[in-house]
Formats: sequence, structure tokens, C-alpha cells
Amino acid sequence: MLNQKGGVGKTTTVVNTAASLAAMGSRVVAIDLDPQAHLTIHLGLEPQTIDAGSYKVLIQSANFEKEIMLVRCNLWLLPANINLVGAETELVSVVGRETILREALKTAEDKFDYCLIDCGPSLGLLTLNALAAAQEVLIPIQPHFLALRGFGKLLQTIELVNRRINPRLKVNGILLCMFEGRVSLPNEVKADIEQFLNKARGTNCAWAQAQILPVYIRKNIKLAEAPSYGKTIFEYAPSCHGSEDYRKVAEFIHNQTQSNASTAESAEAAEKCPIKIVEVANTNTQDTTIKVVTAKPDAGCEPDNQLERP
Repeated sequence: MLNQKGGVGKTTTVVNTAASLAAMGSRVVAIDLDPQAHLTIHLGLEPQTIDAGSYKVLIQSANFEKEIMLVRCNLWLLPANINLVGAETELVSVVGRETILREALKTAEDKFDYCLIDCGPSLGLLTLNALAAAQEVLIPIQPHFLALRGFGKLLQTIELVNRRINPRLKVNGILLCMFEGRVSLPNEVKADIEQFLNKARGTNCAWAQAQILPVYIRKNIKLAEAPSYGKTIFEYAPSCHGSEDYRKVAEFIHNQTQSNASTAESAEAAEKCPIKIVEVANTNTQDTTIKVVTAKPDAGCEPDNQLERP
């Protein structure tokens, strides 16, 4: 979750999306890379009492799995504390400083279904580590004019990381937070973003496939109250609009992930079983039979399917 503008709903989105995915049965780990430690606080922990966390992983090469904490069923947290404030200064002279988090995550990649990273409102080394480790970026944005001012700069940063550090990195979607459909301005901002994204279709830029999520986070005071109790919106006010909206966001992300996984499996299967088209002369007539054979590339394997047509 990334946006260099503060107060747009990054932490709220990470907490509640992660909690909803975990409630659906997925194994989820959330990473707090914001020195303000709002994600840690939102999940009911006091940063000043925590020794473990993202600082030790980034600066002291601590083992990622030993630093995470189980905070809810199926939900783990790599917390943050005040020490993270000096992390960027300490990383300046470190070789490979942009990819420390990515290297730390490698040992745990097959143990979790989702990893959600909460970035601070800046584009410094901490955010760069998040972008180097991530595969997809979701940008929460408040549909106001000033929120769009840094939108282009943010996309340029993502494109730069995509080209130089992490070629897997793509902008997956834009999530409109604090949305009021009855007011004209949010709809105008939404239209401007859609127009901008449509211009990138068919190009090689990192946001060519990005879309505005079909679910909006409506303005809801319960979302603002929940962090002060150290609760997710599903624990604090399970029947409010915020709870309903974030449950839909999690379902959308989960369904999209499942769809992408199925597509990848199909592509892998197609590589293993290429289609061969062979023309076979028919000795009884002047026609030629075209035989489409789908077979594994192994020598001597039996065809899986044959279709013949004159």
C-alpha cells in the first residue's frame, strides 16, 4: 500500500484488508515500514514495548520469521517502533540497501498467502525496500484535487523501481477512500484517474494494467475510531459501511489472485503440452487432413487430444 501523501487510508486499508483475508482462511503477514508505527498501534500493540520488528530485520539482519508476531488468527505482524526513524540514515552506506527486505522475505515466501506492506508517507529508502520486495502496488487515494498532485510522481517512482530493481513490480489498482458518491468532486477525480490509466493501456509501463477497484471505501467515522481501541473494523463495528467495504476489497483481491494463479497454471500447462499441427495426406482422396495434436514434449508420449478436419 503506497502513497506519499498522508491521511489517505493506507494503514486502515492494510489492517482491514489483511484481517478480512485472514478471516477467509488465508495466511497473511503485514509489515509495518512506517516509523510512526500506526499499523502496529492499530492492531493493539504498543511500539515502545516491542523490541522485535522491521528495524532489526533491516539494520541487524534479524531473521524475518523470528521477528513476526501472531496478532490474530492467520494474521502475523512485523511491527515497527521508534528505532525505525533512524533506519534510512543507517542504511545510506550499506551495499544493496534497496533489497534488504526482499532478501529477508525469501525464507518465508512459501509460508504465507499474502504479504501486505504499510509504507510511510514518503519515498525514501524504507519505501524503496517495500517496492523492491513487492509484486503489486495498490494505491489508496482520497478523491480530492490535492491528492492527485503527487500521483504522477508516485507512478514515476514505481516505474523507475520496475526498470532498475524489480521488474515484477506492477501497479495493480487504485482504491478510492473516503468516497462520497453524491458529491460531484469525487466523481470528477475518478474520471480523471480513469482517463489517465486508459492512456497507458497497451504500453510497457508499470501501470498499464492498473484499474480503479470497483469497490469504494465510503466515508465512515467508525474507521477513524477503531485504531484508538486497537481493533480492526470487523471487531469494532462489524455491521458498519467500513466493514462491508473492506470485506469486498479483500474478496476482490482474493478473487483476482486466484484468477491470476489459474491463468499462470494454464500457461505453464500449455508450455508443457504444446499444440502441433501436422498435415497428413489422405491416400484415398485428393484432400489433406489437418491433424491437431496436443502432446507433451517428452519423446514417445501419447497424444492427449486429436482433432481431425479436412
